[in-house]
Amino acid sequence: MRPGPCHVLRGDVRDTVEDVTESAVLSTFEEHRPTLFGIAYRMLSSVADAEDIVQDAWLKWSAVDVAQITQPRAYLARTVTNLSLNRLRSASAQRESYVGPWLPEPLVTAPDASGPVEQAETVSLAMLVVLETLSPLERAVFLLKEAFGFSYAEIGGMLDRSESAVRQVGSRARSHVQARRPRYDAPAEMRRAVTEEFLAACLGGDLNRMMELLAPDVTVWSDGGGKIRAALRPLHGAGKVARWTLGVLGRYLPKDLGLHPVDVNGRFGFLITTDGVPDDVFTMELDENGRITEVRLVRNPDKLRHVNTPWPQSPTGG
Repeated sequence: MRPGPCHVLRGDVRDTVEDVTESAVLSTFEEHRPTLFGIAYRMLSSVADAEDIVQDAWLKWSAVDVAQITQPRAYLARTVTNLSLNRLRSASAQRESYVGPWLPEPLVTAPDASGPVEQAETVSLAMLVVLETLSPLERAVFLLKEAFGFSYAEIGGMLDRSESAVRQVGSRARSHVQARRPRYDAPAEMRRAVTEEFLAACLGGDLNRMMELLAPDVTVWSDGGGKIRAALRPLHGAGKVARWTLGVLGRYLPKDLGLHPVDVNGRFGFLITTDGVPDDVFTMELDENGRITEVRLVRNPDKLRHVNTPWPQSPTGG
């Protein structure tokens, strides 16, 4: 009788083989971790939830016989997508009772330091807000196809639906997004220059210059989540936005104000700290004339818990 593998390997050799296998399992997972986080974050608009989903995916991955899996990326993407869909359904119910405007939890990195996943257009705060208007299934199909390049056949396998069915869902989602996405994607240099100029005008109390930089139909969303002072409704119009902004800064200026240029979901923005603690993260959208059309201000402290402040304070800070 031919001995089995456990009989022919000494204990120390078996341990070595097992260590090599575990290392390969971990290495494969780590190779795809950025994609997995990218899917989960785009699905849930939450850094904390995305990290939880990736951890759950690792537990599932480490428990299967990976030698039998011929396409690890697709297998892991399916796992993360379905975990995210389950989490998204409960999150949607919670958002119905959210206090004030809801904004995604921002990804904040040092300027020009974000990776390719974070820099993609589908991860901007403006796009994540648009994705919130899709159904969970539409969101999954759109992201897997448009952001991560999976075919409709692959997506159908992930979601246990036919290729023709997910193709229809994808077409519907793409049309919906195209109708609602920002009209203009400003170059990075323009975005930075206008943001810095607007902030300088605000700190200098230059209302006239602020009005020149704001589009007449500008809108501001301020997300405090009912946990910190913020506007409970979106603000519309250059005059109202300028006066409100000056009022907000007037409240900050007596404090230890820190202004940190950062990338917010791959777009230039600022992190504001008071007494060294993250207080606000904001980013703007511009029109083709360089005027500010949208401002998104995240103040909810629960959404800033993961934000670090390793960058020097801007010279314009207090």
